Amino acid sequence: MKKILILCAPLLFAQCAVIHPGEVGIKQRFGKLKGEPLTSCIIGFNPFFARVIKTSTQTNNLLLSLNLPSKEGLSVQADISILYHIDKTKFKQLLIQYGTDYEPIITAIFRSAASDVCAQYFAKDMHSGKRSDIENAIYKKMLENLVGTGMVVENVLMKSISLPKGLATSIEQKLQAEQDAMRMEFVLQQEKLEAERKIIEARGIRDAQLIQAQGLTQEILKMRSIDAFDRLSKSPNAKVIVTDGKMPFLIND
Repeated sequence: MKKILILCAPLLFAQCAVIHPGEVGIKQRFGKLKGEPLTSCIIGFNPFFARVIKTSTQTNNLLLSLNLPSKEGLSVQADISILYHIDKTKFKQLLIQYGTDYEPIITAIFRSAASDVCAQYFAKDMHSGKRSDIENAIYKKMLENLVGTGMVVENVLMKSISLPKGLATSIEQKLQAEQDAMRMEFVLQQEKLEAERKIIEARGIRDAQLIQAQGLTQEILKMRSIDAFDRLSKSPNAKVIVTDGKMPFLIND
């Protein structure tokens, strides 16, 4: 009976840690990491001299709000998201080098990379189509600084940019002026097209009149005069017709 109790004693003090999908864990005994990182499993350990360290390997969103320097020396307020995850194969190395509190490391590296990159751009560039270029430059610089650490940056997203008030007003005025210029150019283009249309229409009328004038021979004019006299003679209304024998002129009462 004593032998059974001795054999079962370790089991009475044993605990289990469950490593769920999307997590990685490793056993630490007497302060030293044992074995390789494990995923989706159950790890048994004695809580008196061992523990299991685990963390998520899913994508994390680290949101930062900071002031970024611009090329002209202005300070631009920005809200930026850093999407990153932990490489499960390098989790042991990450714990040895940085411990479990590694987000400040990512933040520090980001601040350095963002300051270096943004200092090469004007403040207005951060609010224009060059924003994606700035994001990509920061992303690549962070990859270089974090390579081999077990922290993998997936993307850098500049969610909102707040320019200095005076600069923001100047940019808005410039954009408004550009829109007004584009609108005026459109109006002028429409007027030009309308003028060209009227010219073409006038040329068509002129050409038609020239063609008609060339086709009105004396014989055709005599035939039309005879037709006019014929229609007038058949009309029941009273009328006075003055004519030189060639062309009728109708005088109403």
